[in-house]
Amino acid sequence: MPPEPANPGIRLTGVTVTREGTDVLRDVDLTLDEHRIAVIGLNGSGKSTLVRLLNALVLPTRGTVRVGELTTAQDAKRIRRQVGFVFQNPENQIVMPLVAEDIAFGVKNLGLRGTELTDRVDAVLDRLGITHLRDRESYTLSGGEKQMVALASVLVMEPSTVVFDEPTTMLDRRNRRRLQRTIDHLDQRAIVVTHDLEMISAYERTLVVHEGRIAFDGEPAAALDFYCRISDS
Repeated sequence: MPPEPANPGIRLTGVTVTREGTDVLRDVDLTLDEHRIAVIGLNGSGKSTLVRLLNALVLPTRGTVRVGELTTAQDAKRIRRQVGFVFQNPENQIVMPLVAEDIAFGVKNLGLRGTELTDRVDAVLDRLGITHLRDRESYTLSGGEKQMVALASVLVMEPSTVVFDEPTTMLDRRNRRRLQRTIDHLDQRAIVVTHDLEMISAYERTLVVHEGRIAFDGEPAAALDFYCRISDS
């Protein structure tokens, strides 16, 4: 099997998602290859459905989602190794009783064992500045600590893209800023769904999702202006 490209682009072509006879997303055509991309929109606009398409958590009713040359319909398992997903509530991701066990869970399923596994886990703990949490019981962590552990469990898989679905919603101001700084310094492409509009001011691109469509696609300041207008209408 040929190696995967280092940071493959993500392409949505003619994508519609229908649930119970209603189109949640309609006729989406996008190529996502910038380093930092924000996704904003009103509640119920379809933005979470959009980003769940990117790693096959949701499959299109019509159309195609590609990561490099892979399609979510046929290559979901390989795509999930390339496109990590951080949920709004980290408790939806933390599955093991100890922090180190939880971070190791995914890579153990790839066959890593022994020193190689330990080194991979310790490296991501150090990278995020949470080595002190290594042997803690997961249920004892604060909300901010849980969010960092959830991110660690994604980064340890060494994805090329990390998708964040409203990652700061459940955090206090200090932890929001900490997570924002962490996202800003990631080597990976980051695609961030957020209502925290100040965190995206330096992003390269912002998508505004409205009533199931990409209503605006451009740089953050113009996107925020457009978003404020539809919010007030």
